[in-house]
Amino acid sequence: MTDAVVTPDPRMLPDVANLRIGVLGGTGEQGRGLARRLAIAGHQVVVGSRDATRAQDSAASLGHGVTGASNQDCAATSDVIIAAIPWDGHGDLLASLRAELAGKILIDCVNPLGFDKQGVFAIAVDEGSAAQQAATLLPDSQVVGAFHHISAVLLLDETVDSIDTDVLVLGDDRTATDIVQALANRIPGMRGIFAGRLRNCHQVEALTANLIAMNRRYKAHTGVRITDV
Repeated sequence: MTDAVVTPDPRMLPDVANLRIGVLGGTGEQGRGLARRLAIAGHQVVVGSRDATRAQDSAASLGHGVTGASNQDCAATSDVIIAAIPWDGHGDLLASLRAELAGKILIDCVNPLGFDKQGVFAIAVDEGSAAQQAATLLPDSQVVGAFHHISAVLLLDETVDSIDTDVLVLGDDRTATDIVQALANRIPGMRGIFAGRLRNCHQVEALTANLIAMNRRYKAHTGVRITDV
């Protein structure tokens, strides 16, 4: 007999239905996919890019009321912001948006990864992880690590109604992690699970390399499920 997945009691998490979500990197596949799913869940979503016109074109392709703006306007006008940007531009972009992100929750889903002839591997980050780098650069923001292991292919697949995976949520502020768990729960099939403090985000980001290796071997779109919770 297989244990049933137990969904946390939603009454224990805040109501996040009215939050406006910004997605930095909303022209890339991961950002576009998360923007699409959160918009379908009923959120106002704005995708950001260095080029506002490019962001608007990306938003139009997603539909569901998603809008596009410059990264600065995306950060300034959103309640919660997701960083879904390439690792090589992660630090510079977040540092440039310190003022716009002050007092807000930044969800960092960036995975510092490298590729060589042997495949994918995790990159060492001076601060410990991408999320910890974000926290160092944004001392006036609440940084939460989450959405690291979600397949962009599934997020963008219009034939997939439910994505069967847990979302590991890491952070140092209980209110912020509760909000991010609640956001994850709004996407059908997903479940937000608190997974520790931000200092433990390195191994969560690095696990993505293992999932990519599995995807290549088994021609799959793997995710993570936590048992007995």
